[in-house]
Amino acid sequence: MKIAMMARNANLYSHQRLKQAAEERGHELDMINTLRCTMNIASRRPEIYYEGQKLPTYDAVIPRIGASVTFYGLAVLRQFEMMGVYPLNESVAIGRSRDKLRSMQLLARDGIGLPVTTFAHDPKQTEEVVKMAGGAPLVIKLLEGTQGIGVVLADTDRSAKSVIEAFRGAGVNILVQEFIKEAGGTDIRALVVGGKVVAAMKRTGAEGEFRSNLHRGGSANVVKLSPEERSTAVRAAKAMGLNVCGVDMLRSNHGPVVMEVNSSPGLEGVEKATGIDIAGKIIECIEKNAKVGATRTRGKG
Repeated sequence: MKIAMMARNANLYSHQRLKQAAEERGHELDMINTLRCTMNIASRRPEIYYEGQKLPTYDAVIPRIGASVTFYGLAVLRQFEMMGVYPLNESVAIGRSRDKLRSMQLLARDGIGLPVTTFAHDPKQTEEVVKMAGGAPLVIKLLEGTQGIGVVLADTDRSAKSVIEAFRGAGVNILVQEFIKEAGGTDIRALVVGGKVVAAMKRTGAEGEFRSNLHRGGSANVVKLSPEERSTAVRAAKAMGLNVCGVDMLRSNHGPVVMEVNSSPGLEGVEKATGIDIAGKIIECIEKNAKVGATRTRGKG
């Protein structure tokens, strides 16, 4: 099978592991820098050019689209889909998960556990938003933030109002969420591949840090999920329409609550914490779903 991987940095652990896993199983995998692609959006014969050369025909594409290039990355992925290439994750599904507000609304629609989350546009509604979220302490998040950037913990109602007004004054959109104190600065990432949880790790934030992101100095250990946590992760992936994703959850007093669904989860932390070959399982998922010369989806908007 001939596979393309959209990835700006070919040297990242996750990308090297996916390439290794594909080649070990007899496939050919080409790394393609997303931003160097040019699209010819022609009727009935869409094409993609890479560094001036027309790309060959691929059976499948693995989209590893960074948050900062979501718009262009999804455009390139849609072009692959229009050309009949099987996408590991579809462009529409990635778009859902990247929109934090939309993803929360979809998860809520499906009855999946969430922290109390509020959203408003008018700065005059700040007091109402704080009250609706249950009062301080509160977590205030930029809708466009990633890897824990743009996430603030407000300890008092007054500080929460100040942060919200500052963000809104700068014209940026935010979510306000209840702070799950009982999580104790830890969260769980469950890796879902093909509708099943294949691995899970518990991430603990650095001392004095309420965010547990590994990029911010957190640590990871293997964790055993409860049946409810496993079901929540699978349902969250299904709600987004993602074949492969990382589902970030907190253990609250009222059960697991989903914080985010990541369509391009890093593999290094979870593989090293669990010893599980996640990359191999992702390539297996492609083998089960992609057909040589055919695709499950074609031209979905």
